[in-house]
Amino acid sequence: MATLTGITRSSLKIFSQPQLYPQPLLFFSKGFSAKVFVKGLSFSSTEKKIAEAFSEFGEVIEAKIVMDKARKRPKGYGFVTFAKKDAAEKACEGMNGKLLDGRAIYVRF
Repeated sequence: MATLTGITRSSLKIFSQPQLYPQPLLFFSKGFSAKVFVKGLSFSSTEKKIAEAFSEFGEVIEAKIVMDKARKRPKGYGFVTFAKKDAAEKACEGMNGKLLDGRAIYVRF
């Protein structure tokens, strides 16, 4: 029996059959968490400061600042993930145009 790089014809039949296993369940759905875009961040802003500022509107799951890999400093924008969509909407209304670390930030849902 001819082999192709160690795989026999009979084993190719096993791998070519469709999978009969169910798809894994997703723990996050669209209504479970919400992410907002924040621009206008200061270069001295940290993820901890951003999470603290946005936590007054609801539970913050994650605050992420996008970094410039060449300069090794923040690019000036980031994302904040809330546990609930309502908290994200309130944060958009409440933080849009506010000062954070001396700069006005703009928030979009």
